Amino acid sequence: MKHLTLSLLLVSLGLLSACGKQEAATPAAQTAVAAAPAPAATPAPAENAAGKSVFNKTCAMCHAAGVAGAPKPGDKADWGPRIAQGVDVLYKHALEGFNGAKGAMPARGGSTTLSDDEVKSAVDYMVASSR
Repeated sequence: MKHLTLSLLLVSLGLLSACGKQEAATPAAQTAVAAAPAPAATPAPAENAAGKSVFNKTCAMCHAAGVAGAPKPGDKADWGPRIAQGVDVLYKHALEGFNGAKGAMPARGGSTTLSDDEVKSAVDYMVASSR
């Protein structure tokens, strides 16, 4: 069973790293991104377009299906204890990765191209939809 879980995790990480890659932006697009304001700490899902976009492009691969113990957005029973730890702990686990009793979280969801703010906005999106 451990080998199967490890194999699934490794395959998932490989897929995530391929899916998380972003195309190079044009200088004008980079300027527009740099000028955008940072998202609020815990906005409602509808207001957090950046978090929703990152979730759909990177996080959903595992979180939508619960791969490797990933909590599904909206699952209050699974998210409740995680949310109770505080948003700073959730950010740390999402940014640095985490291995726990319920599963594994690869650093930055397996996408090394995501900025800290993008990862945090995706966490905020999932937390807001799971309260």
